[in-house]
Parts: sequence; C-alpha cells; structure tokens
Amino acid sequence: MSDPQAHIVILGAGHAGGTAAALLRQYGHEGPITLVGEEPIPPYQRPPLSKAWLKGEADADSLALKPLEFYAEHGIDFRPGVRGVELKRSEKTVVLSDGSTLSYDILILATGARAIALPIPGADLPGVMALRTAADAEALKAAIGPGKTLAVVGGGYIGLEVAASGRALGAEVVVLEREARLLARVACNALSEFFRSYHEKHGVRFELGCSVVGFEGEDRVTGVKLADGRTIACDAVVVGVGAAPNDEIAADAGLETARGVVVDLDARTSDPSIFAIGDVAHRPMPIYDRMFRMESVPNALEQAKQAASAITGRPRPAGECPWQWSDQYDLKLQIAGYPFDADEIILRGDPASARFAVFHLKGDQLQAVEAINAPPEFMMGKQLILNRKPVDKAKLADTSISMKEVAA
Repeated sequence: MSDPQAHIVILGAGHAGGTAAALLRQYGHEGPITLVGEEPIPPYQRPPLSKAWLKGEADADSLALKPLEFYAEHGIDFRPGVRGVELKRSEKTVVLSDGSTLSYDILILATGARAIALPIPGADLPGVMALRTAADAEALKAAIGPGKTLAVVGGGYIGLEVAASGRALGAEVVVLEREARLLARVACNALSEFFRSYHEKHGVRFELGCSVVGFEGEDRVTGVKLADGRTIACDAVVVGVGAAPNDEIAADAGLETARGVVVDLDARTSDPSIFAIGDVAHRPMPIYDRMFRMESVPNALEQAKQAASAITGRPRPAGECPWQWSDQYDLKLQIAGYPFDADEIILRGDPASARFAVFHLKGDQLQAVEAINAPPEFMMGKQLILNRKPVDKAKLADTSISMKEVAA
C-alpha cells in the first residue's frame, strides 16, 4: 500500500500517533497528514507524568515529542482539542467532536486507553483523580504536598509511582489494594514483597485486602470508605485500577475488536485502509504465539514503525521483545517479555541489595525478566526471550557467571 499522495488521518496524538506522523514524513510520505489530538498540547511523553512532572522536574515543553512548530514545518495539520466521534468506513470519513468531518485515504487509530473509573458513590467528587494526562498530573501536583494526605487506590505500577512521587513532595501516602499483595496481576511474590518493603521504608502505608466502596466529602473528597466500615481520611485520591482501550469508534464502525482493535503484524485492522497502534491495538505477539494488548511506550513506537512502514511500502520492521519500565525512588525496574505459561521462577541476586532480577521460565525457555537496578540481566534476558534459545538454569542463578556467558 504505497500511495505517496494519500491523505492520512491519525486519530489520537499520544506517543503512538505523534510518532507515526513524524515517521511517515521521515519515510518519504508526501501527501497530507492530519493529526487529531484530544488534548490542547502536542504529543508528549506520558511516563514522566507520575514521576518528573509531579516533582516539578518536567513540563509540557520538556516532555514534547517534537516542538509545536515541527508539525507545520513538516506539513502535518495538527488539530488539538478535538477527537473522533464517528467513523464512516463506506464514505472514508471521520466525524470530529467539533462537528467537522475529515475525509481520509488511510486512517490510523491511535486513540489509546482511558483510566477505569470506579462505579461507586462519590467517584465524581473534586479531588478524586486518575493520572493519564498532563492536566491530570497538574491537578494532582496542586493537590498534594507537606501536610496533605494522598490516598492511592490500586497497588499496581502507576499507583506505586504516584506513591513515590507523593512522598517526594512531602505528602503522607496510603495505598489501598483489594488483593492480598501489591502488583498481584503483574508481578511475582518476590517483587511484590520487595516493593512493599521499599515503600514502607520511605513512609508509605499500605492497606491490603481491602475493598473501596465509596468516597466521602461534600465540596471535595475528604475520605475513602472501605467495606469493613473504616474511612481513610485524605486530601486527594488517585484511582489507578487499570485502563480500558478507547476502541468504541472502531467497534461501532464494524472493525474487529477483542478488548482492543484487532490488527496484524503491519498494525492493519480488518479494513485494509485502517491501522490501529499503541494502547488501543490488540496485536500479534509471535514469540508467544498469541494476541495481546500492550500498554507501553516501546509498543507504541514499534507499532508506529509497523504502520508507517506498511503505508510507505518499506519492509516490515524486525520483531522485538516487548519491554517496559518503572521508576520509583532510586529504583529502576526494567521488564522484558511477559510470563505467559511460566512454570518456574529463578531469582538472581539478593533483593536486600536492591539489585537483582527475577526470571520466568517455561521449561528451559525464558519468557520474562523483571530486573531491579540490573541492566545486564535486563539486556541479556531480552535477547534470550527474543531468540528463544534454551537457558542453562544453573548458570542463570549464579551471579558469579556473567549474563553475557549465560546468553552465549
């Protein structure tokens, strides 16, 4: 599919959409490109919102993927403050929230995901927040500080990053998690216990195995009500219990969806003129022989490359191992792969040193690695996951043997 004059419309100006627009120009596309973004600012990096932005170390300009003038200079019609509300595939048009209509030859859906809201009393009170956008981060930064108490609902990575930033800003922080341990859906017990201990040393309080049933307050939230009858007093709440893909516009238009928009290895949907990338895409994972929806910057970048390559007639990019990261205090967690069907866990290093790695294996194949302040384990683990070579488990567990030797 290589028409250098095609009009390409990109719905969504996050990391995936902004990168796709830039890559299309880099790869030689000459036709018009329209980039539609719901937020009032150009595409920016989202991971620092829960860290550097909250701590005042970053702002919209420093996090921008490209300066605002880049888009005009490269003939990209950037339309902020609007979103797509209806897709008419038979007419190849998209209706926007301001009432205007865009015609397209090729459409890229980069609509991302939204924070899941809790359907409980008080959820709409001022001070009950999610953290997905720069505006969310700015509101949270204004609400917390010394003398304030922040309640975080959800003990996943976003919740823990917010907790760390809240402590850095001088706020008291309590994390409320319905499961019996932190990171229950995404990490093993060893990592859960490590993060709990590390956060407790920094003054974070945890309430595990508790159910949030409501938020209290009149003009603003003042407490979180638990199922056991207790109320946790607070000045602000961040709800971080997961995200749902913004795939409604695709589903309503008859595109195949499955907890996200189903795509192939070129990021193409069931309609050959439409692509879907980033958090909204339900995509193939060849190294695991399955489909999956990923929420990470590396995935957004990889799929932007896939779509831009397919549209401009370039060869498909080489596959890569999925990965992501989380920064908390002085900890750098790097995760490669997913522990699908893993039947054994190997710990390399000592968690007490805050430098170790957890390897997840299926037989003698490495499925995933979670590395704390351990770049060699992450890098070599990523390589082993991608090339699917058998692993010597004894060597993997022995820190006296270098990871280069393990991966050789």
